Amino acid sequence: MDLFSLVLSLVLISVQLSWAQEDPLLPFSEHLDTEQKVQLKWGFDEIQGTILFELTVNTSGWIGFGFSPNGGMFGADIVIGGVGPNGSYFSDRHAVGNSMPVVDQQQNYKLLSLSEFDGKTVMKFQRSMETCDEDDLPITTLPIKLIYAYGQTDDIKYHSNRRGTKEVNLLKYMPQVTPPDSRYFDMIMVNFTVPSEQTYYHCKIMTAPTFNQKQHIYRIEPIIKNLDLVHHMLLYRCPPGVREFYEAQCYTDNKIQKCMEVVAVWGVGGGAFELPEVAGLPIGGNVSKYFYRLEVHYNNPNHTAGRVDSSGLRFYYTSELRQHDAAALMTGLAVAPGYAIPPQAKSFLTYGLCDTTLIPQVLSETPQDLQVFAVMLHTHLAGRKVRVGHFRDGKQIDLLAVNEQYNFEYQEMVNLGKTKTVKLGDELLVQCTYNTEDRTTLTWGGFSTTDEMCLAFLYYYPAMSLSGCQSFPDPVSLGAEMGATDFPTWFTMMSTNTWNDASINEYQQTLNTINQIIIVSDSYQNASHYFGRIPDLQVNSPSVPCTRSSCTTARLAWISLLVCMVVQLASLLPK
Repeated sequence: MDLFSLVLSLVLISVQLSWAQEDPLLPFSEHLDTEQKVQLKWGFDEIQGTILFELTVNTSGWIGFGFSPNGGMFGADIVIGGVGPNGSYFSDRHAVGNSMPVVDQQQNYKLLSLSEFDGKTVMKFQRSMETCDEDDLPITTLPIKLIYAYGQTDDIKYHSNRRGTKEVNLLKYMPQVTPPDSRYFDMIMVNFTVPSEQTYYHCKIMTAPTFNQKQHIYRIEPIIKNLDLVHHMLLYRCPPGVREFYEAQCYTDNKIQKCMEVVAVWGVGGGAFELPEVAGLPIGGNVSKYFYRLEVHYNNPNHTAGRVDSSGLRFYYTSELRQHDAAALMTGLAVAPGYAIPPQAKSFLTYGLCDTTLIPQVLSETPQDLQVFAVMLHTHLAGRKVRVGHFRDGKQIDLLAVNEQYNFEYQEMVNLGKTKTVKLGDELLVQCTYNTEDRTTLTWGGFSTTDEMCLAFLYYYPAMSLSGCQSFPDPVSLGAEMGATDFPTWFTMMSTNTWNDASINEYQQTLNTINQIIIVSDSYQNASHYFGRIPDLQVNSPSVPCTRSSCTTARLAWISLLVCMVVQLASLLPK
């Protein structure tokens, strides 16, 4: 082996070792100091209400970490730990001033590991986001001030300048990585005149820039020129047979419908989305030969004519390849007019079932388990809740994602807080809850804003050539259960039925028990299907909100008052 080959092998081994150290339970990372001596990794399970931390500090002494209402010591919620001559030590504390933090009567932080090696101390611990302890601060979706301090020995005393603070949104964290060679390209509509129709889907088939070597897309940003018109956008990859530029109304011919492998998705109210540092969407190399379809849903309730739009998506990419190729998978209820939601329904459920057992039947490549790291949930105006249940061997093992307060005007791709493994053979059940009390006619499945959808777009790695994993109520079974021999008869029955609580419940039970046609399709329009049944989705009762004691309320009030007094006093001092 020559010197170059030896060096290359050592580099590859080093990269593989660094990749192997990635923990799917700790997908987020921030250095809390400018010198990068203090690193915090974390992940969370919003459904279970827990958050996991790993703090690494370049010291062989004690280390401290906490949450502060104002960035200082007073009122801070703190943990201190280390590895001393007699073993490890760890405690949950709170600060009442610029003095030694007091040990909490209730220890709500659970130590998972504490180690010291090569001049570094690593502390891994977990807590509930809301402990209901007046000495702990709750962790919410709002930014919070993180504080840290450390010593050079295990004698816990004044930290001197070895301290700092940094504000981070732990539960809605967006990585801000800018590789040295970062560049971007746009895939947009160009001066498209939006029709005056209330709902219009416009599609444009185009190419992405050509790269000789594979690149990784790490960030996706919306380019919105008309916020009041653009409802959502998707970018699909076309199969190799699509080789022509084309632009037309979506779903009006086969050219458009051939391109169904989701690459990117954006919904109204959402912003930019950045992938985790271990994964990127591949572009270039072998991927350069593909065409793409940009789909923009225009919602024009005022039927305004003559509006011109050039909205689309911006993709940031780098040649610094990440460990995994990532991809998106569309799951849920197949979008078609053959299902209906009754009017006057307070809480009507629809389901879409993905059975990953079918994946090996459609893939030419070796199938692998899906490591899911982000999800976007999608319904239209009647949607109130969306849940994604995770089943293995016929039993529910998790809720992959939940939105109990779904808002049509605020849809975004969200990180799950930790990477969740969907093994081949697992089932994913997308359940959507609708309210149609303000409607007098049936709501059909379809593309219009006043129609309905029930979808979950999953980002996962490693990428596979998949486009969809969805289901649809078997129309033959549905008709047989309702006494209809054909679709026109069923349609008439549905349209003329008197919908009340009893008839709505009867129809709901029928949908829940009939066969579902489960379909998995690949990027080349190959598909496999079979008949299955909807599993029973269990949802844990939401935890009772904490009732903070008057002491806690008073303490927070005093903090606010003291901060206000300090600001006022500072303004009176001579300049």
